[in-house]
Amino acid sequence: MVGEGLTTSEEGEEESPIPPSYRHHRRNSSSAVAASCDGFPKHSHVRHPSGADTERLAASQRELAESDSRLVFLGDPGLSDPRFEMPRNSIRTAKYSLIIFLPRNIFEQFRRLAYVYFLVIAVLNQLPQIAVFGRGASILPLAFVLLVTAVKDAYEDWRRHRSDRIENNRAASVCDPHSGRFFSKRWKEVRVGEVVKVLANEGIPCDMVLLATSDPTGVAYVQTINLDGESNLKTRYAKQETMIHPPGEDHPVDPAGFIRCEQPNRNIYGFLGNMEVDGKRVSLGPANIILRGCELKNTAWVIGVAVYTGSETKVMLNSSGASSKRSRLETQMNRETLLLSAILIALCLVMAICNGIWLGNHSDDLELAQFFRKRDYSDRDDKDENYNYYGLGMQVFFTFLMSVIVFQIMIPISLYISMEFVRLGQAYFMIRDANLYDESSNSRFQCRALNINEDLGQIKHVFSDKTGTLTENKMEFQCASIRGVDYSGGTSLRENGEEHCIVAASNQILKPKMSVKTDPELVRLLRNKGESEQGKQAREFFLALACCNTIVPLVVDTSDPKQKLIDYQGESPDEQALVYASASYGFVLIERTSGHIIIDVLGNKQRYDVLGLHQFDSDRKRMSVIVCCPDKTIKLFVKGADNSMFGVIQNKVDLCMIDATKANLHAYSSLGLRTLVVGMRELSRKEFEEWQSVYENASTSLMGRGKLLRAIASNIEKGLLILGASGIEDKLQEGVPEAIASMRQAGIKVWVLTGDKQETAISIGFSCKLLTSQMTQIVINSQSRESCRKSLQDAIAMYKKFAAISPDPFENILTGIVSTRVPMALIIDGTSLVFILETELEEDLFKVATVCDVVLCCRVAPLQKAGIVALIKNRSDDMTLAIGDGANDVSMIQMADVGIGISGQEGRQAVMASDFAMGQFRFLVPLLLVHGHWNYQRMAYMILYNFYKNAVFVFILFWYVLYTAYTLTTAITEWSSALYSAVYTTLPTIVVGILDKDLSRKTLMKYPQLYRAGQRDERYSLKLFILIMTDAVWQSVAVFYIPYLVYRQSTIDGSSIGDLWTLAVVVLVNIHLAMDVRRWNWITHAAIWGCIVATAICVIIIDCISTLPGYWAIFKIMGTGLFWLCLLGITVAGMLPHFSAKVLKEYLMPSDVQIVREMDKFWRIAATTSEIQNE
Repeated sequence: MVGEGLTTSEEGEEESPIPPSYRHHRRNSSSAVAASCDGFPKHSHVRHPSGADTERLAASQRELAESDSRLVFLGDPGLSDPRFEMPRNSIRTAKYSLIIFLPRNIFEQFRRLAYVYFLVIAVLNQLPQIAVFGRGASILPLAFVLLVTAVKDAYEDWRRHRSDRIENNRAASVCDPHSGRFFSKRWKEVRVGEVVKVLANEGIPCDMVLLATSDPTGVAYVQTINLDGESNLKTRYAKQETMIHPPGEDHPVDPAGFIRCEQPNRNIYGFLGNMEVDGKRVSLGPANIILRGCELKNTAWVIGVAVYTGSETKVMLNSSGASSKRSRLETQMNRETLLLSAILIALCLVMAICNGIWLGNHSDDLELAQFFRKRDYSDRDDKDENYNYYGLGMQVFFTFLMSVIVFQIMIPISLYISMEFVRLGQAYFMIRDANLYDESSNSRFQCRALNINEDLGQIKHVFSDKTGTLTENKMEFQCASIRGVDYSGGTSLRENGEEHCIVAASNQILKPKMSVKTDPELVRLLRNKGESEQGKQAREFFLALACCNTIVPLVVDTSDPKQKLIDYQGESPDEQALVYASASYGFVLIERTSGHIIIDVLGNKQRYDVLGLHQFDSDRKRMSVIVCCPDKTIKLFVKGADNSMFGVIQNKVDLCMIDATKANLHAYSSLGLRTLVVGMRELSRKEFEEWQSVYENASTSLMGRGKLLRAIASNIEKGLLILGASGIEDKLQEGVPEAIASMRQAGIKVWVLTGDKQETAISIGFSCKLLTSQMTQIVINSQSRESCRKSLQDAIAMYKKFAAISPDPFENILTGIVSTRVPMALIIDGTSLVFILETELEEDLFKVATVCDVVLCCRVAPLQKAGIVALIKNRSDDMTLAIGDGANDVSMIQMADVGIGISGQEGRQAVMASDFAMGQFRFLVPLLLVHGHWNYQRMAYMILYNFYKNAVFVFILFWYVLYTAYTLTTAITEWSSALYSAVYTTLPTIVVGILDKDLSRKTLMKYPQLYRAGQRDERYSLKLFILIMTDAVWQSVAVFYIPYLVYRQSTIDGSSIGDLWTLAVVVLVNIHLAMDVRRWNWITHAAIWGCIVATAICVIIIDCISTLPGYWAIFKIMGTGLFWLCLLGITVAGMLPHFSAKVLKEYLMPSDVQIVREMDKFWRIAATTSEIQNE
């Protein structure tokens, strides 16, 4: 946002779609009013929130009806509102209990339909009529997968239970309402209405309204990092009415006191209520409540009354996780799974039909047939009954079901758990990547969603916030315009030869922690004893900057005991920059309490009593403060956005000065600076008393409080004298231009969605190379739907004109894109989007935006950001990624296919809502181009490979059944069938899925165009699935028929040849995998060759068990040379088509990846040769 330096985030107008109210929290009883300012009432303790809560606290305020409130009696939980059941303070984050773990965990696992399929198969195999495998062997694969997942879930939930026990058994200090003494009580036993005391650095046990603090002014500092991730201190305040007699031994809890407040809700930034104390009604707001999950800092103690406990606390109400996302590959897998199901059904139908035909042709032989004996020749009474035959129709049906059991592994159950292990391994290497480590914030890459790693390799659109994402969000005051005069010749203090902000106090030197460049002419004007009009306005300008904020100055020790630093604490970097600027010009904010501030004005300490504070809100786009000055005058200082401030200026104003100020603002914005306009007016006694009266009535109202306060603020902020304007620089992050250039080469379109004004956004766009001078800009700034329609139609016509005269782009892997097509950029503002989004104009906007190289959206609200993402996500198959750093980016991050949070200056709300988190925007390049590329190609190959290896095995079983009268008997033992997917072939796929690299990091960074392989689905498509299934059929033929033809005339039994088939298929599929591995290491060697050895050992062990079929079978065949010759022949014959296809493709139709891989090999060989020659 431009000009909203007063907000808590970089783009104040984006903070919330809810119209915010203003908050001014102070006592409202007459006893708290002291005589001051020549008879004007002086409120010694004004209640206002900290800078950390400005816009969000306002935005969260909602109107409260009496029916929506609850009563809380101070110190007496038994009298709390009888209409509602108040929960105790115990919390539960664990998902399971000991009793429900097994049924609930099984139920959740079977939400995967594939698990249901394998369960049905296992159940069918238990029926005697259709049992094929042993009952244990049929259940083993599914049981193994369920057990592994259950153990993982149980461990995770055990950790939650342990955390819950520790949390619930922490000690709290609770007040006895009769004696006033505090006694220890476990957190889980605290009840609504009880008075609780919290000491410094302790956690807050429940949501509680402050009654008293150790600070005489009622101020308390809390850290909310466990609640919203923000590390900056927040200020909270106790009401003066309760500060007079804090609960304790001297003052037991007032039994007549009670609180009426809103029902529990998830809004952590809002609270609405009032309190009856000594017969007086006191208003309560967000600044008067501290929430569970916070910690008390820089305050010795606080006392409060519990209003929400346990499951009703705001932190627990917000504990639900974000909606789960599924990767595109996993979604596409469903298509192949359906095709495999169709193949499976086809095989089963063939078996059933052929079996029916065979039974019909041999009906006369069934009385003696081994598997279909009609007659029972044993000594039974019912000899006339059929013995093992149920009729032709039932036998065909049973054959179909038995075929499903035999061929079940056509759909690989091991694939799902393998994918989880691979994603876990990929996440580990992303987290440990030093190239994604941010030294400035000491933060590593975070992988918060393990199920979409591969989506990072297919992104086509990146939607980025500007402030804090592209820029550092570290604001620095650059220039000022005062009475239309531009002061932008800033130099450092050292260059000036003096420091203007040092303050002597108690034989110690205090000075601000940061210095700001100052304009020498403006410094001389401020220090000039002559009282010119320009000098007076300059002083009022910087006085307004020092007063009109919510910054809290904290004194920090230094190595020099005689010198201390003033650290201005505030969540808004804009406000911090303005206060540091005022200090550098000699207006140093030294102290802030709830009722006054102390400012050193050019060496003279002055106290300003704060009589009123209206926080920023998105309607007014202004913030104002009412202060009583040392000369007993009452002044209203206002700062806000230019478009809101120029609408409330005095009627009689110097138009030339206004025009000059606007010109300076335009110049600042064109330089990419964030602008702010400052104004003031002096209030008469009558105006102040009128404001005070209506404000006190409105602030204690439960019904319509927000609307009343907004009206009061708008009414007082009129007839302002414009003092000047400021320009603040938000510098680009390191590497942003280069990152955007790389992503554009990779075929990724970068859209910037910001709340800044258009000039600022365009300037930043040029700075980060998002916009270029060659681009044709399409600007849509419309104030009506018809105007938007016309603008969009004109844009479409312009594109068609350019397309007619420009050829399509030609892509070259080495040089990038070479084209004479005219590049275009769409620039649109939030007002236009109001008339476009969710209307019939969305389709036109989609057409225009997708043909533009760059889209820049200015002045957009958070929901509009999400709407822009949805525009692409819902109308195309393009993968979307959203990246931001603030709470106003959360909706956009959650809407996109992949959401990334930046650990920036605006707290960690975006991180907490994201799928991945990192410290800098530039890390997107290695994340997408390197890890995204690797993750996609690994996972895509692993999925297809799992389909292939299981299909080979199924087709071997199918060929064998054709020679057994379709009886579904198998030569391969049931244990080998069960272990094939779970043990024999699983580990190599996991290792390759984690470690394989088709190209090096250096190469992928050098040629961003290689990323387009993922965008084009080169590694996973229906075509590749068909090819690999064709290869599977051929390899199954080689595995089955070579041994069959060799041993058909021999005396070798079926079990022995079955062992040969088992070893041959494992050797073949692992060599197939080895042939496709690009990067070998010892782990890959151990996994692939080790699994072949492990298979041989397992087959030997199985054949050594006398109770199992095929006892000693392997030893009858393994000792012959023909056995090893068959293995060799199977491997050569099976791999010949695959090898030939790879050779032909790489030589005749090489992909970009293959070309660059060959180039790498050539360059490495050339480099090695050169080194040898030099030696």
